[in-house]
Amino acid sequence: MPDPLRDERFEPEVLDSSLVFEGAVWDVRSDRVRYGDGEIVRQYLDHTGAVAIVAIDDEDRVLLIQQYRHPIRSRDWELPAGLLDVDGEDPLAAAQRELAEETDLVAAHWEPLLSAYATPGSSSEIVHFFLATGLSAAPSAHPREDEEADIRTERVPLADAVGAVLAGRMRNALLVIGLLAAERRRAGE
Repeated sequence: MPDPLRDERFEPEVLDSSLVFEGAVWDVRSDRVRYGDGEIVRQYLDHTGAVAIVAIDDEDRVLLIQQYRHPIRSRDWELPAGLLDVDGEDPLAAAQRELAEETDLVAAHWEPLLSAYATPGSSSEIVHFFLATGLSAAPSAHPREDEEADIRTERVPLADAVGAVLAGRMRNALLVIGLLAAERRRAGE
């Protein structure tokens, strides 16, 4: 086991890379890669990256949002989150923007929690998680459309939200990662 335990960067030679689909937000690529004694072909989502916010109020309640997600045909509970889709925008600035856009809230205190690859077998997406505290109303409400038009927000005791995740009642991967990381951070681990 390596010391310290960490992912290992490995960059095999990319023999060919082609754009299979160009999307409005992200693309699908197909790469032919020299691997071992042969070659492999992999298609993947070429993603901009994202941020997710674990916003906890003064009563130790976490702010959750619920919105429709077409691929899973559900309104799932999530953390406020969004894409790193503004050129040159720092992840913290993106997190602050997304919290205001999705919840009409701002936070006085921000801490990085961790970063995680969402689905490394099929996407290059990396998500940067932040803990936001000292919540207050944003100076103005943000207009919402499409799936964001009917976002529902709920403040839930952090322990109850973690319990719902562990019981399998909430399964959004970013929610799971963020809540468990925040719980560990708040416990001083």
